[in-house]
Amino acid sequence: MAVLITGIGELTTNDPALGRLTDAALVLDGSSVAWAGPAASAPAADERVDVEGRAVLPGWVDSHTHLVFAGDRTAEFEARMAGKPYTAGGIAITVGATREASDEQLAANLRRHVDEAARQGTTCLETKTGYGLTVADEARSARIAGEVADEVTFLGAHLVPPGADAESYVDLVCGEMLDAVAESVRWADVFCETGAFDEAQSARVLKAAAERGLGLRVHGNQLGEGPGVRLAVELGAASVDHCTYLSDADVEALAASETVATLLPACDLSTRQPLPPARRLLDAGATVALASNANPGSSYTTSMAFCVATAVLQMRMTIEEAVWAATAGGAKALRREDVGVLRPGSRADVHVLDAPSVTHLAYRPGVPLTGAVWRAGVRVAG
Repeated sequence: MAVLITGIGELTTNDPALGRLTDAALVLDGSSVAWAGPAASAPAADERVDVEGRAVLPGWVDSHTHLVFAGDRTAEFEARMAGKPYTAGGIAITVGATREASDEQLAANLRRHVDEAARQGTTCLETKTGYGLTVADEARSARIAGEVADEVTFLGAHLVPPGADAESYVDLVCGEMLDAVAESVRWADVFCETGAFDEAQSARVLKAAAERGLGLRVHGNQLGEGPGVRLAVELGAASVDHCTYLSDADVEALAASETVATLLPACDLSTRQPLPPARRLLDAGATVALASNANPGSSYTTSMAFCVATAVLQMRMTIEEAVWAATAGGAKALRREDVGVLRPGSRADVHVLDAPSVTHLAYRPGVPLTGAVWRAGVRVAG
């Protein structure tokens, strides 16, 4: 059944051929966009929805989350707000709770968070394993994630489990663990950081994943300058995520590559780190994405609107740059062309704001502005 969405005051398409339109309309046909353009030229459809001058944009593409988990880390957050520095060690707390949880508990928690994100306009979501860190637990995390999320990433190299030898654990990740998850995931990731995996270990994991045909992602440069960005670029990773501490060479390397710099401002706020240098990256010509990094320890939010507002108000991004980074930028980080854009043939992922323009996302920070959401042509909110 075709649905005509009309009365659009401002339509952000992210399509260079269409641009940003005023007094516009969209036609959704099944799971795809069938038409976009001026309202006066809109074709007929089976159903008509008048959004009465509201702004419409593609659904958020959240390209970095960690939502297959159990347990709670409120105490860790309270300690951090009281001045305790952030380290990667808190991951072990979630690992313990996740291992103890049943499949049903993990799946229900994942669905709850994905539904929460969808009600706020997120229509395409990536999530990772990484809270199991045994062959069996990583395999079940990948399977559960694949039943709910759009994109699944293997992050067995999230942390060396307590009591394990780092090199032996990397052997396990590159061998039996990777074999166990390979059919359930599209991507592989590694936490290339002090306290997690060094450059040589990270390279081993990424190369082993590439040999099995998986796309590559990297957690890098979160806690300090390091090899993460360089390694991601050298190995052709789709994205390097965090990018909080970047040298001039890192910025130049990203600008000269196809690797997306995915920035996670909610995480930096929660861990009291500096915000990533978005302006430096954009001015150098790098491709930038914004994502939530939703996880129970360092960024417990599914609000992409919060990330957009933070990027505009504190990271010197324009509203157009931030919205693009949270939609089309996320799609590029996932190497997808069917989401993050509204044009004929794209997936019918539509976010209607209860506001006349996307500017209100930063102009009215913290105000819930999602009016309606369609995901693959199905209305899921509003």
